[in-house]
Order: sequence, then structure tokens, then C-alpha cells
Amino acid sequence: MSKITVYEKPTCTTCRKVAKAFSEQGIDFQRVNYYIEPFSKSLLKSLLKKMNMKPLELIRTKDDSYKRLKNEIEKLSDEELIDLMVKNPDLIQRPIVEKGNKAILARPPERIKELF
Repeated sequence: MSKITVYEKPTCTTCRKVAKAFSEQGIDFQRVNYYIEPFSKSLLKSLLKKMNMKPLELIRTKDDSYKRLKNEIEKLSDEELIDLMVKNPDLIQRPIVEKGNKAILARPPERIKELF
């Protein structure tokens, strides 16, 4: 079975629900606080590809960082958006759950079932 990695912000309610669901099911997983272990550009690009998502789809539009940068964000290329997300992790929706060659944005938390 492939290793499961949850990229999270520990204070996020949805992230905590995903971790609780895995724990309750006895599923072993690794937690990565991406504020302590930031995404590299290559990792973020890999996760986007595994999720079949465009960078703009992964942006947290309700975050204050987005609201401040909205006009700039709308003009950026995919590469520039990824660079911006790497520099500003608050812009990234969470949690991202990776298992082998698949990854999902676990919003809502019930989406984790798609990995099994």
C-alpha cells in the first residue's frame, strides 16, 4: 500500500477532521505542516498534476492574502501563481492528501474515500 501524506495547517478544522478520520480507521499517514516544511515549487507542481488541477483552482479565495493580491493574481501565469503560492502558503487550499500517484484536495473531508 502506498504511503499517505497529508499536507496541512494543524490549526485548520478541515485538516483536523481528515487526520481524525484516518486515525479512527487505523490508517497510517504522515502529516506535513507546510508552514514548517514549506512546499517546493517542484512538489507543488507534482501535487497539482496528481490532482489534475490548475494553480488557480488551488487558491484560497476567502483568505485575506488573496483579497490583497486579487488583482495581481488574476494576471499571473500558472508558473507565476505556483511561485506566489510557494512564497505565500496562506493562499493554498488545504488539506492536500497524497497517496502514490494520486492526490486530492480533501474539501470536504469525505473526499479522502476517493483514494481507496
